[in-house]
Amino acid sequence: MSNLKNTLTCIGCGKNLSAKYNANLCESCLLGLSLQLKAEDAAHIITEINNVLTNFPTDISAAFNKDPAARSIVEVLTAYPGIQAVLLYRIAHFLWKIGVPFIPRYLSYIAYQITGIDIHPGAKIGKSFFIDHGSGVVIGETAEIGDNVTIYQGVTLGGVSLNPGKRHPTIGNNVVIGAGAKILGPIRIGDNVKIGANSVVISDVPADSVVVGVPGRIVRKDRAESVKVDLNHQRIPDPITQIISSIEKKIENLEYEVKRLKEDANI
Repeated sequence: MSNLKNTLTCIGCGKNLSAKYNANLCESCLLGLSLQLKAEDAAHIITEINNVLTNFPTDISAAFNKDPAARSIVEVLTAYPGIQAVLLYRIAHFLWKIGVPFIPRYLSYIAYQITGIDIHPGAKIGKSFFIDHGSGVVIGETAEIGDNVTIYQGVTLGGVSLNPGKRHPTIGNNVVIGAGAKILGPIRIGDNVKIGANSVVISDVPADSVVVGVPGRIVRKDRAESVKVDLNHQRIPDPITQIISSIEKKIENLEYEVKRLKEDANI
């Protein structure tokens, strides 16, 4: 049984590999960048190409919708590292999905070198995705991101396990993730959620919520206020301030009661 568990199969030629291999490719296929695609995969490849052609224009539109500094398509394509990183990701993800070896990871490495944004080609990202500024963003292999999501510099969608299965977050639709936020583990972030800057989120977040703090604390909001993605980060509630204000109010009430009791007792 142990021998079977330690045996891998090359995705290029089908040859059995020993456990010492870090990828499901033999030396010949890796060096030759070769793989076998079945004839029935043609429809799948066309679908993936259509996904690239459909999603990337929505990413460009998102830059204009979410950044008032965007002036022209040329400027966005040449001077926005977030857009450049997402474009290279879309291509790398397409190659990843059809089983091309080595090149998807190398493209993601090139994107990282150019933009400072590290997106694993295996991550799943929906349409209208926008990374503003972007330096230091990390998106792991099994991360899943819905539609109309905006993230800022320094955000990490990271894993907390060495197991090869699902280990990164799932992000819903219409989510804003503030600068420096860390979302860790295979948790689920619901739709219409705002995550404040530098928050550390380690548990599921329900839809229509605001998360702030370390570890992240949830503040409920009405759906009417949450459904639209906006840049009004200054409106994110501060639960610590709210708690301190509540304590101050209770202290004032206690001081008033003590003063009244003293007056009644002529002390």
